[in-house]
Amino acid sequence: MPVLKVIEILSNSDKSWEDAAQKAVSHAAKSLSNIRSIYINEQSAVVENNTIKEYRVNAKITFEVN
Repeated sequence: MPVLKVIEILSNSDKSWEDAAQKAVSHAAKSLSNIRSIYINEQSAVVENNTIKEYRVNAKITFEVN
């Protein structure tokens, strides 16, 4: 039975929430292997002049511990 660990990552993007989530996974993959899933815990955005300037996600990434 595999052992799994969950870490929490905050990420942002100027394009979309999906891009922010992908950036979280890509950054985590630099130091982790065997990433299994990502759970978006929270989404938010920065608004300036009635326009969204930055998308933010609070994500939980699950990976298998060797």
